[in-house]
Amino acid sequence: MRGAAAMKKRLVRHGNSRALVIDKAILDLLKIDDDTELEVTTDGRSLTVTPQHEAEARRARLDAALDRVEERYSETLRRLAE
Repeated sequence: MRGAAAMKKRLVRHGNSRALVIDKAILDLLKIDDDTELEVTTDGRSLTVTPQHEAEARRARLDAALDRVEERYSETLRRLAE
């Protein structure tokens, strides 16, 4: 967890759904408020909640890295695909 402390939480009922209550200190640390859009992803074992602006920045960095790989290794990748 990149230097962060682990915290145990339980889901709480919210109508017919379940909710995860996030402490105010964590929300403040991540600069999340009631209007912040969150991206929720899973790998089948873990749940990741990311503020949308950070998810977009991460996606832009990944796209840029893929563009560099394609530019540098496109011929090699094409030959490997054959």
